[in-house]
Amino acid sequence: MSAPVKQDTVLDLDARWALHPQVALRPESFGALLYHFGTRKLSFLKNRTIVAIIESFPEHPDMRSAIAAAGIDESGMALYVKALATLADSRMIHRL
Repeated sequence: MSAPVKQDTVLDLDARWALHPQVALRPESFGALLYHFGTRKLSFLKNRTIVAIIESFPEHPDMRSAIAAAGIDESGMALYVKALATLADSRMIHRL
């Protein structure tokens, strides 16, 4: 039996978020690659909606607005919040 994945980051949906300054996002046909130059971690985003949310962070006052602008309603939000929390835990995105 494997240990459950622990997420340390409390994702504040009402705060402003951004791609970490040490992270490069490269769009790909499957979604995008994220590379953190500080930690040397590489992440594959296979969901284009997550990519669109991250790319739209500068245009929105908070993460909740960025998610809503991607067409995700409250009932479908949990999956995206979990994915974004994972990216926050790995320091790919950060709270401003």
